Amino acid sequence: MTQINVRIADYAVAERGAVLVTNGIGSCVAIVLYEREAKIGALAHILLPHDSLTAVHEPPTKSVTAAVPVMVRRMRELNGNGEIEARLVGGASMFAQLLAPGSLSLGSRNIVAARAACAAADITIIAEDVGGAHGRSVVFDVDNGGLLVKSIAKGDVRL
Repeated sequence: MTQINVRIADYAVAERGAVLVTNGIGSCVAIVLYEREAKIGALAHILLPHDSLTAVHEPPTKSVTAAVPVMVRRMRELNGNGEIEARLVGGASMFAQLLAPGSLSLGSRNIVAARAACAAADITIIAEDVGGAHGRSVVFDVDNGGLLVKSIAKGDVRL
């Protein structure tokens, strides 16, 4: 197995034989896409909900609105032409006590944007481990589609 580490505001697309990993997901959201028939997967560790929140648009996976189309296009280039499914991880409210009453945390905004981007790309979200106030890490096995979410605060979860 080849392990590919995905950093903040970055992504990777891989075929069978790869494990995609990202660590330190707090208010960021990880979007995991998988095309089961071709065994092609993608993982992005996304910082912001929308491109409009940054003056610098590189890398293209810095925001949810830009990341999903980039990931899908790359999966299609690798002949992942079947149905793509998604799983979402993260979007925690790490500093809720600092928010003004009634405002949405960055994590919540990332979750909303990720759900909308998947819907716009006609991608079904099959599982989520989102929200809360704890960090997470993701280990995604492209061979079998297995997704492990690790968290010191809440323990490990398989999605």
